[in-house]
Order: sequence, then C-alpha cells, then structure tokens
Amino acid sequence: GSIEAQIANVSDELAYNAHDLDDGFQSGLITAAQVRELEIWRYVCDRSGECDPLNEIQRHLFIRELIGFEVMDMLNATTARLEAIKPQSPQDIQRQPVAIVGHSDEFKAMNRALKDFLYANMYYHYRIVRMKQRAGRFLSDVFKSYVEEPRQLPNQYQALVPEHGLHRVVADYIASMTDRGALLEYRHLFDPLMRP
Repeated sequence: GSIEAQIANVSDELAYNAHDLDDGFQSGLITAAQVRELEIWRYVCDRSGECDPLNEIQRHLFIRELIGFEVMDMLNATTARLEAIKPQSPQDIQRQPVAIVGHSDEFKAMNRALKDFLYANMYYHYRIVRMKQRAGRFLSDVFKSYVEEPRQLPNQYQALVPEHGLHRVVADYIASMTDRGALLEYRHLFDPLMRP
C-alpha cells in the first residue's frame, strides 16, 4: 500500500493498544500486577521509571512514555527500511513485498504479546463479553422490530425502502443513531410506558 496507508495502519494500531491498555487500567479490568509480565511493560519501565506505584499520574505518564517509545521505534525502523531500498517514487514503496512503515522485530513481538494480553484480559473479559452480548441482543431486537413492521420507521426512511430494500434501510437507520439515540429508540419500541 501507499506510505500514507502504512502510516495510518501503524498509527491506528499504536493508538488502539495504548488507549485500550489505559482504558483497561481505568476500568479496573487490568491491573499493574497483570501487565508486569509483559516485556513491553518492562521495556518502558526500565527506560522511564514511570511504573510504580501505578496511581493515576503514573498511569498517565506510563501511557505517554509507551506511545513515545512506540513512535521512536517505528520512526527508526522505517528510516532504516527506507535507507535500505532508497525509493525514488511512491511506486517503489508500493512495490515492496513487505510494509516499509512499521516497527522493529523487537517491538513487533512486544506489540503482539500486548495485543494477545489485551484479548485475553480485556476484550474477552467476562464483563466486556456480557456488555457485547447485551448490545447485540438490543440491536437485534430493534432491527427485527423494524423489519417486522417497517411503518415504525420515520417517513423519510420508509420512502427509501423500494429503492434500497428493507434490510439495508433498517441497517442504515440504526447505524445513523447515537448510542443514546438507539437506547431511546429501544424504549420507544419496547417500553409499554414510553410514549411513541
């Protein structure tokens, strides 16, 4: 892909990992004791000293340092790859069999371990799985209700059904809702005490 797309991919992954780790700490789903086993934790701690005790300030500093080390590694590894291939055009980068923008092998391994850790301890945490299941049932109920009786849809969406099909229109309508709006719509559809 283009160098811009490669930068976006690496940046997104870096941001997701850092923010998800931070969210895990803040929510209590992840503790400092759990992450002490991770090589990336030890790497950042050894170089920054921003680990103990992991209070709110130390947590913030740790995440900031983590992002800084991630960015520095990505820049150094990418620079080395660029110097090795000496591209003369964007096409030279796109023709490469592997991404030019990315981390060193050391950081790739540490990030893979971090991602595995996040899956095991956060994304698949029973509280998260429960919320995901509840949200899935919630959206399924709303979708099913509109499909069974399309006249519940606002008029402008009903008008789109002949051209785009009922399922597509219902999906688009639900996708257009904010979380709060979707909860309110659920109440309108299913709460007998709620005014339509």
